[in-house]
Amino acid sequence: MTDSTPAALTCTRQGEYAILCDPGPAGTGAPGLDVQHKIWAVSASLSAREDVLEVVPGMNNWLVIFRHIQHDFDACQAVIRDAWQAAPAGASQGRQIVVPVVYGGPQGEDLDLVARYAGLTRHEYIDRHARASYVVYALGSQPGFAYLGGLDSRLAVPRRDTPRPRVEAGSVIIGGNQAGILSRTTPSGWHIIGKTGLDCFDPARECPALLAPGDTVRFDVQAVLA
Repeated sequence: MTDSTPAALTCTRQGEYAILCDPGPAGTGAPGLDVQHKIWAVSASLSAREDVLEVVPGMNNWLVIFRHIQHDFDACQAVIRDAWQAAPAGASQGRQIVVPVVYGGPQGEDLDLVARYAGLTRHEYIDRHARASYVVYALGSQPGFAYLGGLDSRLAVPRRDTPRPRVEAGSVIIGGNQAGILSRTTPSGWHIIGKTGLDCFDPARECPALLAPGDTVRFDVQAVLA
């Protein structure tokens, strides 16, 4: 059966050098994992071209940045659509990362709140959170911050009405239907349920970001604090 997804691909100019590519209707949220696999694959394929400076994969789109001004938008679209058509939807070979977490306590101050919202005890909430397998869909928002898919729908909770002005790097957080780990100390409207000692972003490392698109993440319970 012919893949009909490329027919829905929308390409829009982002200045003279870049094109934003969206494989689905606007406002549909995070794509399914099969679509995300294609996004990673097409990003790798286009990145190998001499005329492409960088490709930035997102959770439901990707940005192609060319080395030179692109005057022929139709020709650029054709190249991108051909690459999208050819991109496989199969699973990528990402790494498996175990993230040790201390749940609750002063560095997980929203644990009881989100557990009550979900109608669970704090231990039931932790168990569901740590039992799941998460996939890194994309990096963004801050250096090394991974948007994780795979959160148990029972654990989803709306973001805070008022963001905190300072949340520490390493905080394990929940925002809407997504889980995450803050890679830098920053303001955040996500709920804090724990803390990890892993450094998700270190500019001195050969690969500064600990996580990459396609990696899988599992949270490991180290302790639960009152």
